[in-house]
Amino acid sequence: MSFPATRLSVVERTRSDDEEIRRVAWATIIEAYWKPVYKYLRLKWSLGPDEAADLTQEFFTTILEKDLVERYDPARARFRTYLRLCLDGFASNARKAERRQKRGGDVTLVPLDFQTAEGEMARHEGSVDADVDELFYREWVRALFERAVADLKQHAGQAGRPIMFEVFARYDLADEGESRPTYAVMARNLGLTAATVTNHLAAMRRQFRQIVLDRLRDLTSSEDEFEAEAARLLGSRSSHSSRDKP
Repeated sequence: MSFPATRLSVVERTRSDDEEIRRVAWATIIEAYWKPVYKYLRLKWSLGPDEAADLTQEFFTTILEKDLVERYDPARARFRTYLRLCLDGFASNARKAERRQKRGGDVTLVPLDFQTAEGEMARHEGSVDADVDELFYREWVRALFERAVADLKQHAGQAGRPIMFEVFARYDLADEGESRPTYAVMARNLGLTAATVTNHLAAMRRQFRQIVLDRLRDLTSSEDEFEAEAARLLGSRSSHSSRDKP
């Protein structure tokens, strides 16, 4: 559950000489950013669902074809900010064009479920913020946590402990506006003791936090960027201890 300090970020892996490493790195970037890109186009650029979906696909094709990630300089901006600025320029150019140029090549490395993204926007009542970077950040965090939850569920299942994830899901993943069940109620409904519920929840929270940090380290291009993102996201600068301890 921990990464060594020498682990390469996905940005660095897109520059690898190994084609498979590059493919997996691009898949990771698309997985992490397609929903933020799509929702940002819908909200900031006021595009309809179909137009935003088409432009999302074209954007990732473009950054791959034009080596935009290759030009990224970590000293000038965070990768998330750089990608958002590239998106603004791309959307501006697309708006000026009278027609969209269709691009060839199968570059969609993960399935993009735009209907799910639309449903999330409806539930969370998305709106255009004055700070466009904050808008993109918010959706990036939502996507990051979504994948971390999926990882946690998978790990719990593989370890033969789905009940531990169920405790976490019932308490920490309750929909907004829903009241959380008490430990006693969860214990009764799941056939556990209240002490076991407490222990399961604590264990899942620790593992979830580590998964988030691991994914965050994967998506940041330097130690300073990782520290800053971790501090903003989790209110913690304990990245070194999170790598060294289980």
